Amino acid sequence: MNVKHVGLVSGSEKNADKFFGELLGLKKAEPKTLPAALSQALFDVNSDLKVINFLNDQAHFEIFIFGAYKSSQRPIQHVCLEVDDLPSFLQKCRRLDVQILQIRKGDSQLTFISDYDDNLFEIKEKVR
Repeated sequence: MNVKHVGLVSGSEKNADKFFGELLGLKKAEPKTLPAALSQALFDVNSDLKVINFLNDQAHFEIFIFGAYKSSQRPIQHVCLEVDDLPSFLQKCRRLDVQILQIRKGDSQLTFISDYDDNLFEIKEKVR
């Protein structure tokens, strides 16, 4: 089994560009529109939704731009990403004002970040 893409919500195209494009370095595809009838049937959202794909050879995020979306609490669902150099990645997160959450778990540390719309990402460094 392969994961084909992960669909997430962003409050604005600017937020999506900054997080998925600038921080994660993914290529932005031409935006498309999900018609209101289909977004109503799938997500109970009665409006057209702009959909932007951000991708590379290893990852594909389908981002639904929905300005009315508000998260009420920290999400449990998350996406785990593997990076080459965790300290450098976290430095870039700080520069872009991305929220970092690091929690001790025994002798190790768990690292999570939140994008600008409260989507949660677990970050692991590649084992060499």
